[in-house]
Amino acid sequence: MMSQTVAVLDVGKTNVKLALFDDGRRLWEKSAPNRIRPGPPYPHEDVESTWNFFLDALREAARAHQISAIVPTAHGAAGALIGQNDLAAPVMDYEFTGVEVIEPDYARLRPSFSESLSPNLPAGLNLGRQLAYQKWRCPDLFAEAKHFVGYPQYWTWRLTGAAVSEVTTLGAHTDLWAPRRGQASGLVKALGVDHLLPPLSRAFNPLGPIKPEIAALTGIAPGTPVFCGIHDSNASLLPYLVSRQAPFTVLSTGTWVILMCVGLSLDQLDARDDTLANVDALCRPIACGRFMGGREYAVIAGGGGNPDPGGIERIIASGAMALPCFSGHGGPYATTKGVIHGEVATRDRTALATLYCALVSDLMLTRMGATGGDLVVEGTFANNLPFCQTLGALRPTQRVFAAEDAAGTARGAAMLAQWPPSYQIAEPNLVDPVSMTGLDSYRKAWTAAVDMIAR
Repeated sequence: MMSQTVAVLDVGKTNVKLALFDDGRRLWEKSAPNRIRPGPPYPHEDVESTWNFFLDALREAARAHQISAIVPTAHGAAGALIGQNDLAAPVMDYEFTGVEVIEPDYARLRPSFSESLSPNLPAGLNLGRQLAYQKWRCPDLFAEAKHFVGYPQYWTWRLTGAAVSEVTTLGAHTDLWAPRRGQASGLVKALGVDHLLPPLSRAFNPLGPIKPEIAALTGIAPGTPVFCGIHDSNASLLPYLVSRQAPFTVLSTGTWVILMCVGLSLDQLDARDDTLANVDALCRPIACGRFMGGREYAVIAGGGGNPDPGGIERIIASGAMALPCFSGHGGPYATTKGVIHGEVATRDRTALATLYCALVSDLMLTRMGATGGDLVVEGTFANNLPFCQTLGALRPTQRVFAAEDAAGTARGAAMLAQWPPSYQIAEPNLVDPVSMTGLDSYRKAWTAAVDMIAR
């Protein structure tokens, strides 16, 4: 197949981005902050700001490159009620805690964990809760809705007019999907929204050409295909699905750390641990764990940056500890308030944050039973060598690889325009194992302290 230049619309929780790829090579990129508007009727995504950014970026990119396909990807726990020609209601910000006012009415409709493999999460992290809130608390807006689609598919609809459902978004802890059965959960009918879910499409299906007016606005050729699109963590997984043999685990890191264990049984998933099943682009359930590692790192570290090479061992020697949770979202201890024990020098706060995130990752992998196969770290933490080394030291029977590619999500999404890809997938870098004096004793002490936290 001939190479083509693919434009990826990447809507993250923190930033929005347009990136161009040709056979996996990044050609061009532009980004901007993702804004949340305060409401009314509730805090919501600033979709018009994002849309204007995309139009401007597409126009700029099209002057330098001939774009031959467009693929959207977006963060999870977001969906769009679409009316006749526009949004029927704003796209809710999943951190809106006011959505919890509908409990316990929503709790009575939620499917069991055994059906949905979706834990009961706070705020709007279960997309089904958002939908119930919109129906019950915003009935006038809800009445205008013709379709309900995942956030990636909202952008596809905006570009083409085609409304579809897609499993990687429907299967991302929404309560709306039954991963083992590969169909909508009982919540969809119980909530009376089955008529709003459009037909399913695969992430790699082209859904139609770009609208003529958008082609005219951006300078992109009329007829340019737009693909269905994908949940961002699942986009990060795609390169490994076609280049590695199971079992293996991908740690997709950014605002969230998502641990995706390919080839692992679903039997040890536990809603109390925030372990769950996501669904990959081929409609297969994948055992996953998640915690808000990027945000917790920033709180503990007092900002960003990586530790110096000796920082981890200085923390271990000092006995200082960070105990969960520092975000209020995600992981086994989301409801507890994070605390730091001991004195930590300012220069070593990044080391403490790194060690904390490695320990939480190790804890969750152990509870899930993910003891075999390679560990591939991609995203923000792939550039934190001490994190990768510490994870390897904690799990010495598994090899750790670092995919030092800040564009991992967008690069994976670009593959959908040529699926399966005919080009070579870049291999991540093997991280040399290191030994860390006192790490085993420190982990035992940290685990004992964590075990005292009420579950």
